[in-house]
Amino acid sequence: MHKIFLIAGLGADTRLFNNIDLGDNDVTPVGWLEPNEYDTLATYAQKLIHQYFITDNSIVIGVSLGGMIAAEIAKQVRLNKVILISSIKTVNEAPWYFKVGNVLPFYKLIPGTFLPKLGFMIKPVFGKMNAHDTWLFNDMLKQSSPKFMKWALGAVMKWRNETVPANLYHIVGDKDLVFNYKKISNATIIKGGTHIMVFDKAKQINKLLKGILKKK
Repeated sequence: MHKIFLIAGLGADTRLFNNIDLGDNDVTPVGWLEPNEYDTLATYAQKLIHQYFITDNSIVIGVSLGGMIAAEIAKQVRLNKVILISSIKTVNEAPWYFKVGNVLPFYKLIPGTFLPKLGFMIKPVFGKMNAHDTWLFNDMLKQSSPKFMKWALGAVMKWRNETVPANLYHIVGDKDLVFNYKKISNATIIKGGTHIMVFDKAKQINKLLKGILKKK
């Protein structure tokens, strides 16, 4: 049995993993902590390590922002495996708008309280969803902490990781409009997978996860 920690993406919570089946393993969904304004993804990862007792030989699975944080955790703890879904592992895989966001930090102009209300703008980029998934997506966004979202946007834009952790597995979709799979190396590609493929491609992802967890 593995000790597995699940980390969701920006604007999402632990419900993001509703369709993910990890069998009889000891699974802990990680909830967001309120960050300090000076936190980086690395220092925030350290806080999660201490809060959730993420120890050596654990497995961490992260989606989107959660994958970036998982990569930072893997630099501080000797993980058994670190699995990224719809995410990037280094700044070299980051999209062009990360650079633009650093030169022109537009996110600073958006009031934090407005960010959870941007579902109508974000949803088309994340991909098509059925009625239930659309409701869940909007509800997760509405329930998100404005302070956390504001901080996370800045922390992501400033992320400069160039280290690929050991025992890393990467799963991306070829229809992901947030992170272009063509810029991502050494990843398993899910055909038709969007940024929110943990919803509608869960069967394929579960099959891949089952195979990864069996590897020694």
